[in-house]
Amino acid sequence: MFFAPTDDQREFGDAVRGYLADRFDLEAVRAVVEDADGDGHPASLWKAAAEQGWLAVLVPEEHDGLGLGLVEAQVIARALGAGVAPGPWRGTVLAAEAIRLAGSDEQRAAWLPRLAVGDAVGALTLRGTAPGVLRTVEYGEIADVVVARSGDGLTLVHGGSATRQGSYDGTVRLALIEADAGEALPGASAEVLDELAARATVLVAADLAGIAREALSRTVAYDRERQQFGVPIGSFQAIKHALADLHIGVTMAEHAVLYAAHAVETRLADAPLAVSVAKAKASDVAIASTAAMIQYHGGIGYTWEHESHFFYKRAKRLAGQYGDADAHRARIADLTMTG
Repeated sequence: MFFAPTDDQREFGDAVRGYLADRFDLEAVRAVVEDADGDGHPASLWKAAAEQGWLAVLVPEEHDGLGLGLVEAQVIARALGAGVAPGPWRGTVLAAEAIRLAGSDEQRAAWLPRLAVGDAVGALTLRGTAPGVLRTVEYGEIADVVVARSGDGLTLVHGGSATRQGSYDGTVRLALIEADAGEALPGASAEVLDELAARATVLVAADLAGIAREALSRTVAYDRERQQFGVPIGSFQAIKHALADLHIGVTMAEHAVLYAAHAVETRLADAPLAVSVAKAKASDVAIASTAAMIQYHGGIGYTWEHESHFFYKRAKRLAGQYGDADAHRARIADLTMTG
């Protein structure tokens, strides 16, 4: 069977990449990274996310969404990863997913339309925390609603106090939130928590795959032009073979993420295995590709002025989210080995 994105899905990704290239390039990313006191939430990028349907991708049509699936969402996530784009897109999409999957009719009606059109910022944390204390919440400082795991359930938290937490990745802002217990999502269950975690893992893996592809593409382009001894350094066997191996790894991760999104969306029996394969591959190759980006750009790759560190730091941070490669390889073993 030939398995690949549809033309519409490719066009969706192209639209996101095109917007970032034309209107929010790496210079705009640098401005966010270097504004350490800012909230990391560019208004122009958020407006585009709302107007072009990036936020509404998974929200049902009856709640002003597009009613599309996880495959389309991972296309957006991959493009945002390639652009190392800041902002609370993933947290908002996942908060909406939690409310869609586990919320009451009233909660869905209250929050999904607002999240779909960008009138509200969402965040999600599935970390086990002390009651009323949520740690390292992405964009928690500006979130209008945070969906948090509470024991075996989920709660909606809005209000409370937020304290900025540091991160070596300047394309994100983290916060510690102290708030009241929150409002329970009545439909939360072990199955819902598993599905929500799977969807979150796929979107993080897609971001990592986008980072890996863009880092590799930029490195190949540079090594075709940079010369030593009168020839491009990319023609040297050691570099050429290493980059070819990375291309294979990135391609495998991209296909693994695509299949994982399809498996989760269509509830295939191998969805848990597909998710772990995707996250393990994407985590590994994103770290490898961004490290190679630094190394194969020579001395400039190690400087603050070069963009390599944007990619490497984002990859390093996301590689551990929702389980690092080792954790997912252990899960693959548990899912496939018997006796």
